[in-house]
Amino acid sequence: MNFLEERIQKDGVVKEGNVLKVDSFLNHQMDISLFEKMGEEFKKRFEGKPINKILTIEASGIGIACIVARYFDAPVVFAKKSKSINIDGDMYVAEVMSFTHNCKNQVIVSKKFLSEEDHVLIIDDFLANGCALQGLISIVNEAGATVEGIGIAIEKGFQIGGKTIRNMGYQLESLAIVEAMDPATGEVTFREQ
Repeated sequence: MNFLEERIQKDGVVKEGNVLKVDSFLNHQMDISLFEKMGEEFKKRFEGKPINKILTIEASGIGIACIVARYFDAPVVFAKKSKSINIDGDMYVAEVMSFTHNCKNQVIVSKKFLSEEDHVLIIDDFLANGCALQGLISIVNEAGATVEGIGIAIEKGFQIGGKTIRNMGYQLESLAIVEAMDPATGEVTFREQ
């Protein structure tokens, strides 16, 4: 069992509806020491890739992406879920369905922050159905940039997202892959990696 799986066992809470609450250390309150370990591990897993940009989606992926970016000496770009007055000029836009919020969002990245010269590592906290990742991949492709890899903190292995993304030919590295969760007992079972 790795460091993230251990932390999920210790502090994660399983809820009905395939919900794994990790808000005490990952996506509400953030454990930066844990994020440091995650950044170090992603650096190992994507060693030798010419990554010059980290891409994530607001909001939960931003903290992780910022720490990971230090290991690649690269800036972080995050896709915004709504257009605001401070986004100007041309934009890449993709529509994504959120498993967590059960709604569709348009995600937006300014064209000035993503171009054909970029070699992108996509980072996010969770992978369930893969809709957010597919939206980010489409934005990278539209920019003419290259997806060098995808790093996920927690993948729900019993949902289709991981299989879908891997079948698209991308190097997808998830630090913890949950095979099953039991809300009655709180037990989480992980895939051997």
